[in-house]
Amino acid sequence: MAAELVIATPLLLLLIMGVIQFALWQHAEHIASAVAQQGVAVGRLQGETATAGKNEARSVLNQLGSTVLVGSNITATRTAATTTVTVTGHAESIVGFFSLPVKAVATGPTEPAAAAIP
Repeated sequence: MAAELVIATPLLLLLIMGVIQFALWQHAEHIASAVAQQGVAVGRLQGETATAGKNEARSVLNQLGSTVLVGSNITATRTAATTTVTVTGHAESIVGFFSLPVKAVATGPTEPAAAAIP
């Protein structure tokens, strides 16, 4: 009985830690997705820039919690047709010897410049 307990307990703890790590990774994925979407929502507006979208994304990341999504990098591009914000990073690791990568990309149509009124 004691031998089975010695084998089963570490395996059960490893399984629980794996479930928690997966949940942290999912949470980091959701944060990255929300940050990218909010960055696109601002960056695609008429009169805004890619920098404005990137700054908004950074602000949202700071509000949502940059401790879950560590080593984050935000890039934003804006063309006449589309605006794209990409968020990359890693999920916080509870084990310490590995971390899962996170990437979210949001793209939306850029609002056209207003026509000059004669």
